[in-house]
Amino acid sequence: MNEDLQSLLQQHWHYQNFRPQQEEIMRSVLEGKDTLALLPTGGGKSLCFQVPALARPGLCLVVSPLIALMKEQTDSLRKKNITAFFLHTGMSRKEIINTLQTAGDSNCKFLYVSPERLETDLLISYLPSLDVRLIAIDEAHCVSQWGYDFRPSYLRIAALRALLPGVPLLALTASATPTVLKDIVDKLELKEPAIFRQPFTRPNLSYSVFTEENKIRKITEILEKVPGSGIVYCRTRRATGEISEWLTRQGIPSAAYHAGLSQDERHQRQDDWLKDRIRVMACTNAFGMGIDKSGVRTVIHADIPESVENYYQEAGRAGRDGRKAYAVLLAGAADAARLENLPDIRFPPPATIRLAYQHLMNYLQLPAGTGEGQYYDFNLAEFGRRFQLETSAILDILKVLEQEGVLIFQQQVFMPARVQFTIGKEALYDFEKNHPALQPLIHTLLRSYEGIFDQPVPVRERQLTYSTRSAPGQVAADLAQLQAYQIIGYVPLKESPQLYFFRDRVAAEDLYIDPVRYRERKEQYATRIRAMVRYLGLSVECRSRYLANYFGDKDAEDCGACDNCLRAARGNTSALRR
Repeated sequence: MNEDLQSLLQQHWHYQNFRPQQEEIMRSVLEGKDTLALLPTGGGKSLCFQVPALARPGLCLVVSPLIALMKEQTDSLRKKNITAFFLHTGMSRKEIINTLQTAGDSNCKFLYVSPERLETDLLISYLPSLDVRLIAIDEAHCVSQWGYDFRPSYLRIAALRALLPGVPLLALTASATPTVLKDIVDKLELKEPAIFRQPFTRPNLSYSVFTEENKIRKITEILEKVPGSGIVYCRTRRATGEISEWLTRQGIPSAAYHAGLSQDERHQRQDDWLKDRIRVMACTNAFGMGIDKSGVRTVIHADIPESVENYYQEAGRAGRDGRKAYAVLLAGAADAARLENLPDIRFPPPATIRLAYQHLMNYLQLPAGTGEGQYYDFNLAEFGRRFQLETSAILDILKVLEQEGVLIFQQQVFMPARVQFTIGKEALYDFEKNHPALQPLIHTLLRSYEGIFDQPVPVRERQLTYSTRSAPGQVAADLAQLQAYQIIGYVPLKESPQLYFFRDRVAAEDLYIDPVRYRERKEQYATRIRAMVRYLGLSVECRSRYLANYFGDKDAEDCGACDNCLRAARGNTSALRR
């Protein structure tokens, strides 16, 4: 078995060796055991289900909450000639059926699904035909209401298991406290799971905290001292632009990245950073998931994250190559107080939530008793202007509604344009003769997309622009014209954020928010805030050991590399000299 896993790793990923514990996790999965793997950021979680799935017959069903990550992993597998599909936001019922049928009838190895799809009748009806041999749960901490990113839809996974008896489950997370780990085991109904933990200490990563009011000057100073690729995490979209522009003016090539950019802009900036055409990415926490760049030398937080989990995950994107790297957190004098006030802001009174919910229903023009299982375009900025609400307040309320199982808000959405010819080939031939200007696009569609007469197929408008040598925007205009002539069915590219409703709309006064659970989640959030504030205030204790202890790694030793350890070493040296 070891040789088979090793050869698959080399054949498809061109890696010579496994990372620590990867092989043991894969062996546990192949032995049919429920398995829980706690692998810190950069530990290679996806390989833990991808390699064993290729080593056995059947399909691996992957549950992931991140559409962008599902698309990225599916594209990556396809480039390796591994058949993979994902069910994403905005797919029509016909497209979902076609994907499920194709997955069942082909040599499909991976089907990625979002958690809200798990209990839809459509997916359940096709499960018997999919030959599922492994269930992989990415971001498994989302199943716990004590975690920092609780998603009620993850609670449906246990019901899915009842439909797939005997199929082992692999739960994966990068950061979970002992309480959350226990909750994962309970909520996913793992049976005598094999549990794997990697140490949370990173010997090559130096943690530091600086109290600094002029943060942009400090960021520049750090990046001038430490060469190589870097990330600067910011709380607001505006800050990403200001910092990237300033750094570029100082001769440090930088770009801004946040969820408000178009998909093309995000992709281009990410690609520029990965290929070192720019050195530093100034970004919100929308950047980083699934980004595998080993040579990041510096991660700087210009603002304080709201939890140790978030900080550890984001800082851990530095130094994945094992070489010396730096995680720097910049704190202003008022930052700790701002954090301590956040629980009351993030968890507003129920009356405030109900009023915002009423505004939301008015904005969507959603009648009572409708909406279950539907997606709706949602312009966050327009909604805020119309109802005079701050963006941060809207996001807080949407998060509460998500945790109450009402809806889910997906900011980063990419749905490619879809096209289907709606007339026969003879009629199309006659149309071409009368409209020669549209002929190059028609021929390119026919050559490039198999089955385009039978069903809507995703098309890449940028690729069509290149192939037809059209001006920017011309392909979209020509596709719209073909639809106006009733030659094709055309659904344009969509990148607007989406609201998905788990249940039908109720009247605002009937919106039930469980007071006990709401209070408990608020207190858990406050506890995480306090842990982050304590990290800021450490003056003697090793920062690396504090982080490891937080996640239950009680055997961690002082790192000797963080600011506090270095300060202690300098003090000891001075004492010896005296």
